[in-house]
Amino acid sequence: MKQPQRIVAVIVAAGSGVRAGGAVPKQFALLGGRPMIAYSHDAFAAHPAIAEIIVVVAAGQEGFAVEALSPSVKTVAGGATRRDSVAKALAAIGDATHVLIHDAARPFLSAAVLDSLVAALEIGDAAIPVLPVTDTLARGGALLGDIVPRDDLNRVQTPQAFSLETLRAAHAAWPVGDEATDDAQMVRRLGVDVALVQGSAMLEKVTHPEDFAAAEARLAYETRTAMGFDVHRLEVGEELWLGGVLIPHDKGLSGHSDADVALHALTDALLGTIAAGDIGTHFPPSDPQWKGADSGQFLQHAAKLIADKRGRIDFVDLTIMCEAPKIGPHRAAMTARIADLLGLTLDRVSVKATTTERLGFTGRGEGIAAQAVATVRVPGSPL
Repeated sequence: MKQPQRIVAVIVAAGSGVRAGGAVPKQFALLGGRPMIAYSHDAFAAHPAIAEIIVVVAAGQEGFAVEALSPSVKTVAGGATRRDSVAKALAAIGDATHVLIHDAARPFLSAAVLDSLVAALEIGDAAIPVLPVTDTLARGGALLGDIVPRDDLNRVQTPQAFSLETLRAAHAAWPVGDEATDDAQMVRRLGVDVALVQGSAMLEKVTHPEDFAAAEARLAYETRTAMGFDVHRLEVGEELWLGGVLIPHDKGLSGHSDADVALHALTDALLGTIAAGDIGTHFPPSDPQWKGADSGQFLQHAAKLIADKRGRIDFVDLTIMCEAPKIGPHRAAMTARIADLLGLTLDRVSVKATTTERLGFTGRGEGIAAQAVATVRVPGSPL
């Protein structure tokens, strides 16, 4: 009876990443608002065939892995070369039948590629994802040389899948002093057949600074738009805060907080884009701590919730409805304040005003209403 598979995934993230530049190694640099390594780690964690994940990091970089992934991430200190790093990971694997070796610099790992590799391991001891070479290949330096036939050429990717026993044997038999660019050639040297499965164009390696821009472009962002609406009563003796700006007026807005109807409408619009309820859900008027509170903190709270989902605020549009005071003289200050609170440029904030032709409670000067629309992008799966 064949032993059930128990597959361990190893993410090799021990490189210095110097070619990519930046303050941190490229595998921990932000891509779409997340550390690059998080994408492949999440792909492994979501696949039912993967029992455990080990991350190989350079000595002293364990903190990067914890911050990028979780405090419970299992790390192994790597070696001087990629081969040494993989060998250290293999030594750390306990109960397992198979292992997948993956480069952290290939972030967009699909379930389809994993499915193909797992299926290949059911009938063989080694499999790797590849893509056919489609470009014309030619020899030459300064001048064009002979064309190289490409019919049987493939671009090799990771993760590479092996029987754990086979890969350990390949590492043990590899000549000391020789280096290998991947594990598949080590296994093939043992005489073991390495199956080829369909790779993915999404598994392009991120190496140079310009590769990050290309990788960002491959991320799928879902655009969401939501509306917010709020009303507050005008009363004598209250301050009038609108759009984060204190406006001189004979009346002010009444409410539990500073009653900034404009920021409240904007807050609800932002919360709506991520289906996070409304302002009252997060800041109940029954809670005394919000008595007289600056509504700017409500707006920034909504923005943080979007940022926590790796979302981006693209644009906000605000319409204030009142007969008085005149909004025009204060529009620029409101725009600047909202932009500052949300970390946006001025051209991403629109502030408008209208009257209701003296109709209704706003027309009678009893209160002020505000309507806001927010557009955000929330990253989904890579394209």
